[in-house]
Amino acid sequence: MKLNPDTIFDVSSGQKFNALALDIFRFQAEENEVYKQYVNALKINIDTISEINQIPFLPIEFFKTHDINSKSEILNSKSEVFTSSGTTGMVQSKHYVNDVSIYEKSYLKAFELFYGNVKDYCILALLPSYLERDGSSLIYMVDDLISRSSHPESGFYLNNYDDLIFKLNKLEQQNQKTILLGVTYALLDLLEKQHFNLKHTIIMETGGMKGKRKEMVREELHDILCNGFGVTEIHSEYGMTELLSQAYSKGNGIFTCPPWMQVMIRDTNDPFSYLPLHKTGGINVIDLANIYSCSFIATQDLGKIVGNNSSRNKFGTSFEVLGRFDNSDIRGCNLLVQ
Repeated sequence: MKLNPDTIFDVSSGQKFNALALDIFRFQAEENEVYKQYVNALKINIDTISEINQIPFLPIEFFKTHDINSKSEILNSKSEVFTSSGTTGMVQSKHYVNDVSIYEKSYLKAFELFYGNVKDYCILALLPSYLERDGSSLIYMVDDLISRSSHPESGFYLNNYDDLIFKLNKLEQQNQKTILLGVTYALLDLLEKQHFNLKHTIIMETGGMKGKRKEMVREELHDILCNGFGVTEIHSEYGMTELLSQAYSKGNGIFTCPPWMQVMIRDTNDPFSYLPLHKTGGINVIDLANIYSCSFIATQDLGKIVGNNSSRNKFGTSFEVLGRFDNSDIRGCNLLVQ
């Protein structure tokens, strides 16, 4: 069974999403050995699956212990292996990406949907924890966005806060549209040096405390960041090593998926049952861009769906992240315990 990856980004309705998700499920249940074994262990006949809520979701922990990859697609010159962040001794997730151009299409199209043309922005990245290790999918994405922005001031920052302060103030004076992506603890470190009154800059927090600071509830953190940067909303990105797509929040902690990504909320007492709007449970993600790994992932995040766009002509599910299951590894993907 062959699938055309380009069709992933042409999803324009709930009906098309469901049909493509079912096609990808059947492909992965045959070609992905780990997922195939998982489906068989559940004694599921793939021919009986006719709706997406019948599709089994692979626990995300499998990315730590197995190579989640389609046997029909061989890693080639366009391949990448992305690894998760983690403290010393923590087992890292590995995502074997056969064709990184699919990842590029996913994040570029999603950025355009949510923010417009990247060439309109200066992209500043304050991501020290990610820069200090190899294999970060976030660094891969941001580095490409910086390159595509074509703005001479776009770039990465490590610990050179004084240079970043100067750059932010300069861009503000020039009325330049700017996005500052920052790991949470580094944004707080920056505010200890100077407060701002930014009118042309989007602040996007894209990671946790990385063990550098005490964890905060989202409302407290965003109040501090809003006051410190002089902005009314803090944007966020919901992404992880195991996904090739991202959901974005433009404020209030509400994330929205691009059309080829969907969130479902599983019952914490019955992982094969799903909850309605505004009910809290485990977050399951369908990421059609994961066509050659696994598109159906049961995360260890807790959340609830707050809205659906059945037409999917531009955006998909809207959801809120409320924390993590007990005894889960802490990871830096905007997973702030509330």
